[in-house]
Amino acid sequence: MSRINRRDLALLALRAGTGAVLMAHGTQKLFGWFGGGGLEKTAAAMEHMGFTPGRHSAVAAGLGEAGGGALLVLGLATPAAGAAAAGAMAGAVAVHAPAGFFAQDGGFEYPAFLGFTAAAIGLAGAGRYSVDHATGHTFDRSWMLALAFTGSALAAAAVVTKRARSESESESEGTEPEVGH
Repeated sequence: MSRINRRDLALLALRAGTGAVLMAHGTQKLFGWFGGGGLEKTAAAMEHMGFTPGRHSAVAAGLGEAGGGALLVLGLATPAAGAAAAGAMAGAVAVHAPAGFFAQDGGFEYPAFLGFTAAAIGLAGAGRYSVDHATGHTFDRSWMLALAFTGSALAAAAVVTKRARSESESESEGTEPEVGH
């Protein structure tokens, strides 16, 4: 029997913790679990925060968090999982950025940490104790890494830019979207 590899065990722990937190947040948005608002309330909140259309934005954020988190826990398609979760967190960072860095003040500290952690796992790979390893890295190839992170970065940039434009238009009309998550 082979010796337990500390690096692989650490990646498992990091994937499980980060993925579980992301899954919980995503299922709050999609299903209203764990005290969340569910899809309808999340859609209304997204619309209020400048993400339009609100329902599409709520589904995308929920799937990025819940789906990306579930894949991270499993260690399956790890580059895509990390990129999806990081992209979803980029949207959350954009919402919280006006409040500064620290979470205690409503800032972007927490979603940034989750996003960077998910991205780092996606870049590092899932390790030996994962579905990716068990399947011979079928869904974890170098080209998938580049494609997943490029696609996620472009999508996040488009969403955040569209939201910024919407906020700018709202401000010029005299209304201001609220900061919130």
